[in-house]
Amino acid sequence: MTPTRIAIGDPDRPLTVATRYAAAAPAPVRLVLAHGAGAGQQHPFMVATALGLAERGIEVVTFDFPYMRARRSVPDKAPVLEQCFREVVSAVAGDGEARLFIGGKSMGGRMATHLAAQHLDDLSGVVALGYPLHPPGRPEQPRLAHLPSIAVPVLIVQGERDTFGTPAELAPVIETMTAQVTLHVVAGGDHSLKTRGKNADQTFAGVLDTIATWIAAVPGL
Repeated sequence: MTPTRIAIGDPDRPLTVATRYAAAAPAPVRLVLAHGAGAGQQHPFMVATALGLAERGIEVVTFDFPYMRARRSVPDKAPVLEQCFREVVSAVAGDGEARLFIGGKSMGGRMATHLAAQHLDDLSGVVALGYPLHPPGRPEQPRLAHLPSIAVPVLIVQGERDTFGTPAELAPVIETMTAQVTLHVVAGGDHSLKTRGKNADQTFAGVLDTIATWIAAVPGL
């Protein structure tokens, strides 16, 4: 099924334009997925993730943050990113029958955890793909103060070689959280969950299977 475009905000001057990937076998589950700092919703990783999850029965909605839509290289401040994320969620919530999940790649996943820590209404869970625990080489600058405030289940998919935070670095952080957290480690994976060698496609398919299986197992509200 061809993805559809959704103007968010004023139709004449939209805040952003979201893309909806309908589930191949419709199920009452919707994942709003945000991009990372360096590339927008049309990046091959985002498109492949959205299409792959749609094939696995999950409706996915992607979007561009304002700075990306304006073709600026520096991300907006967190409050601007959070507000855009909220408006997209509100616009695609529909009748509320679908279970709502939010997530994203790197920075997008971090913004999803921000909204979860602020107790976004009707949220079922969060999916963080390559959580940026700290800037590369700067473990003294952790991004974790908000994490203990999250109440909904969280799935973190982290590459074994992630320079933004290895699974070993994440483990003690997860211990401080009261939410139910599942850490899925991509063996040999980097921050983009890429692995070396001929099995890269198989590894990515395994990541998508993990996300779909985890979402299906999260209890309903």
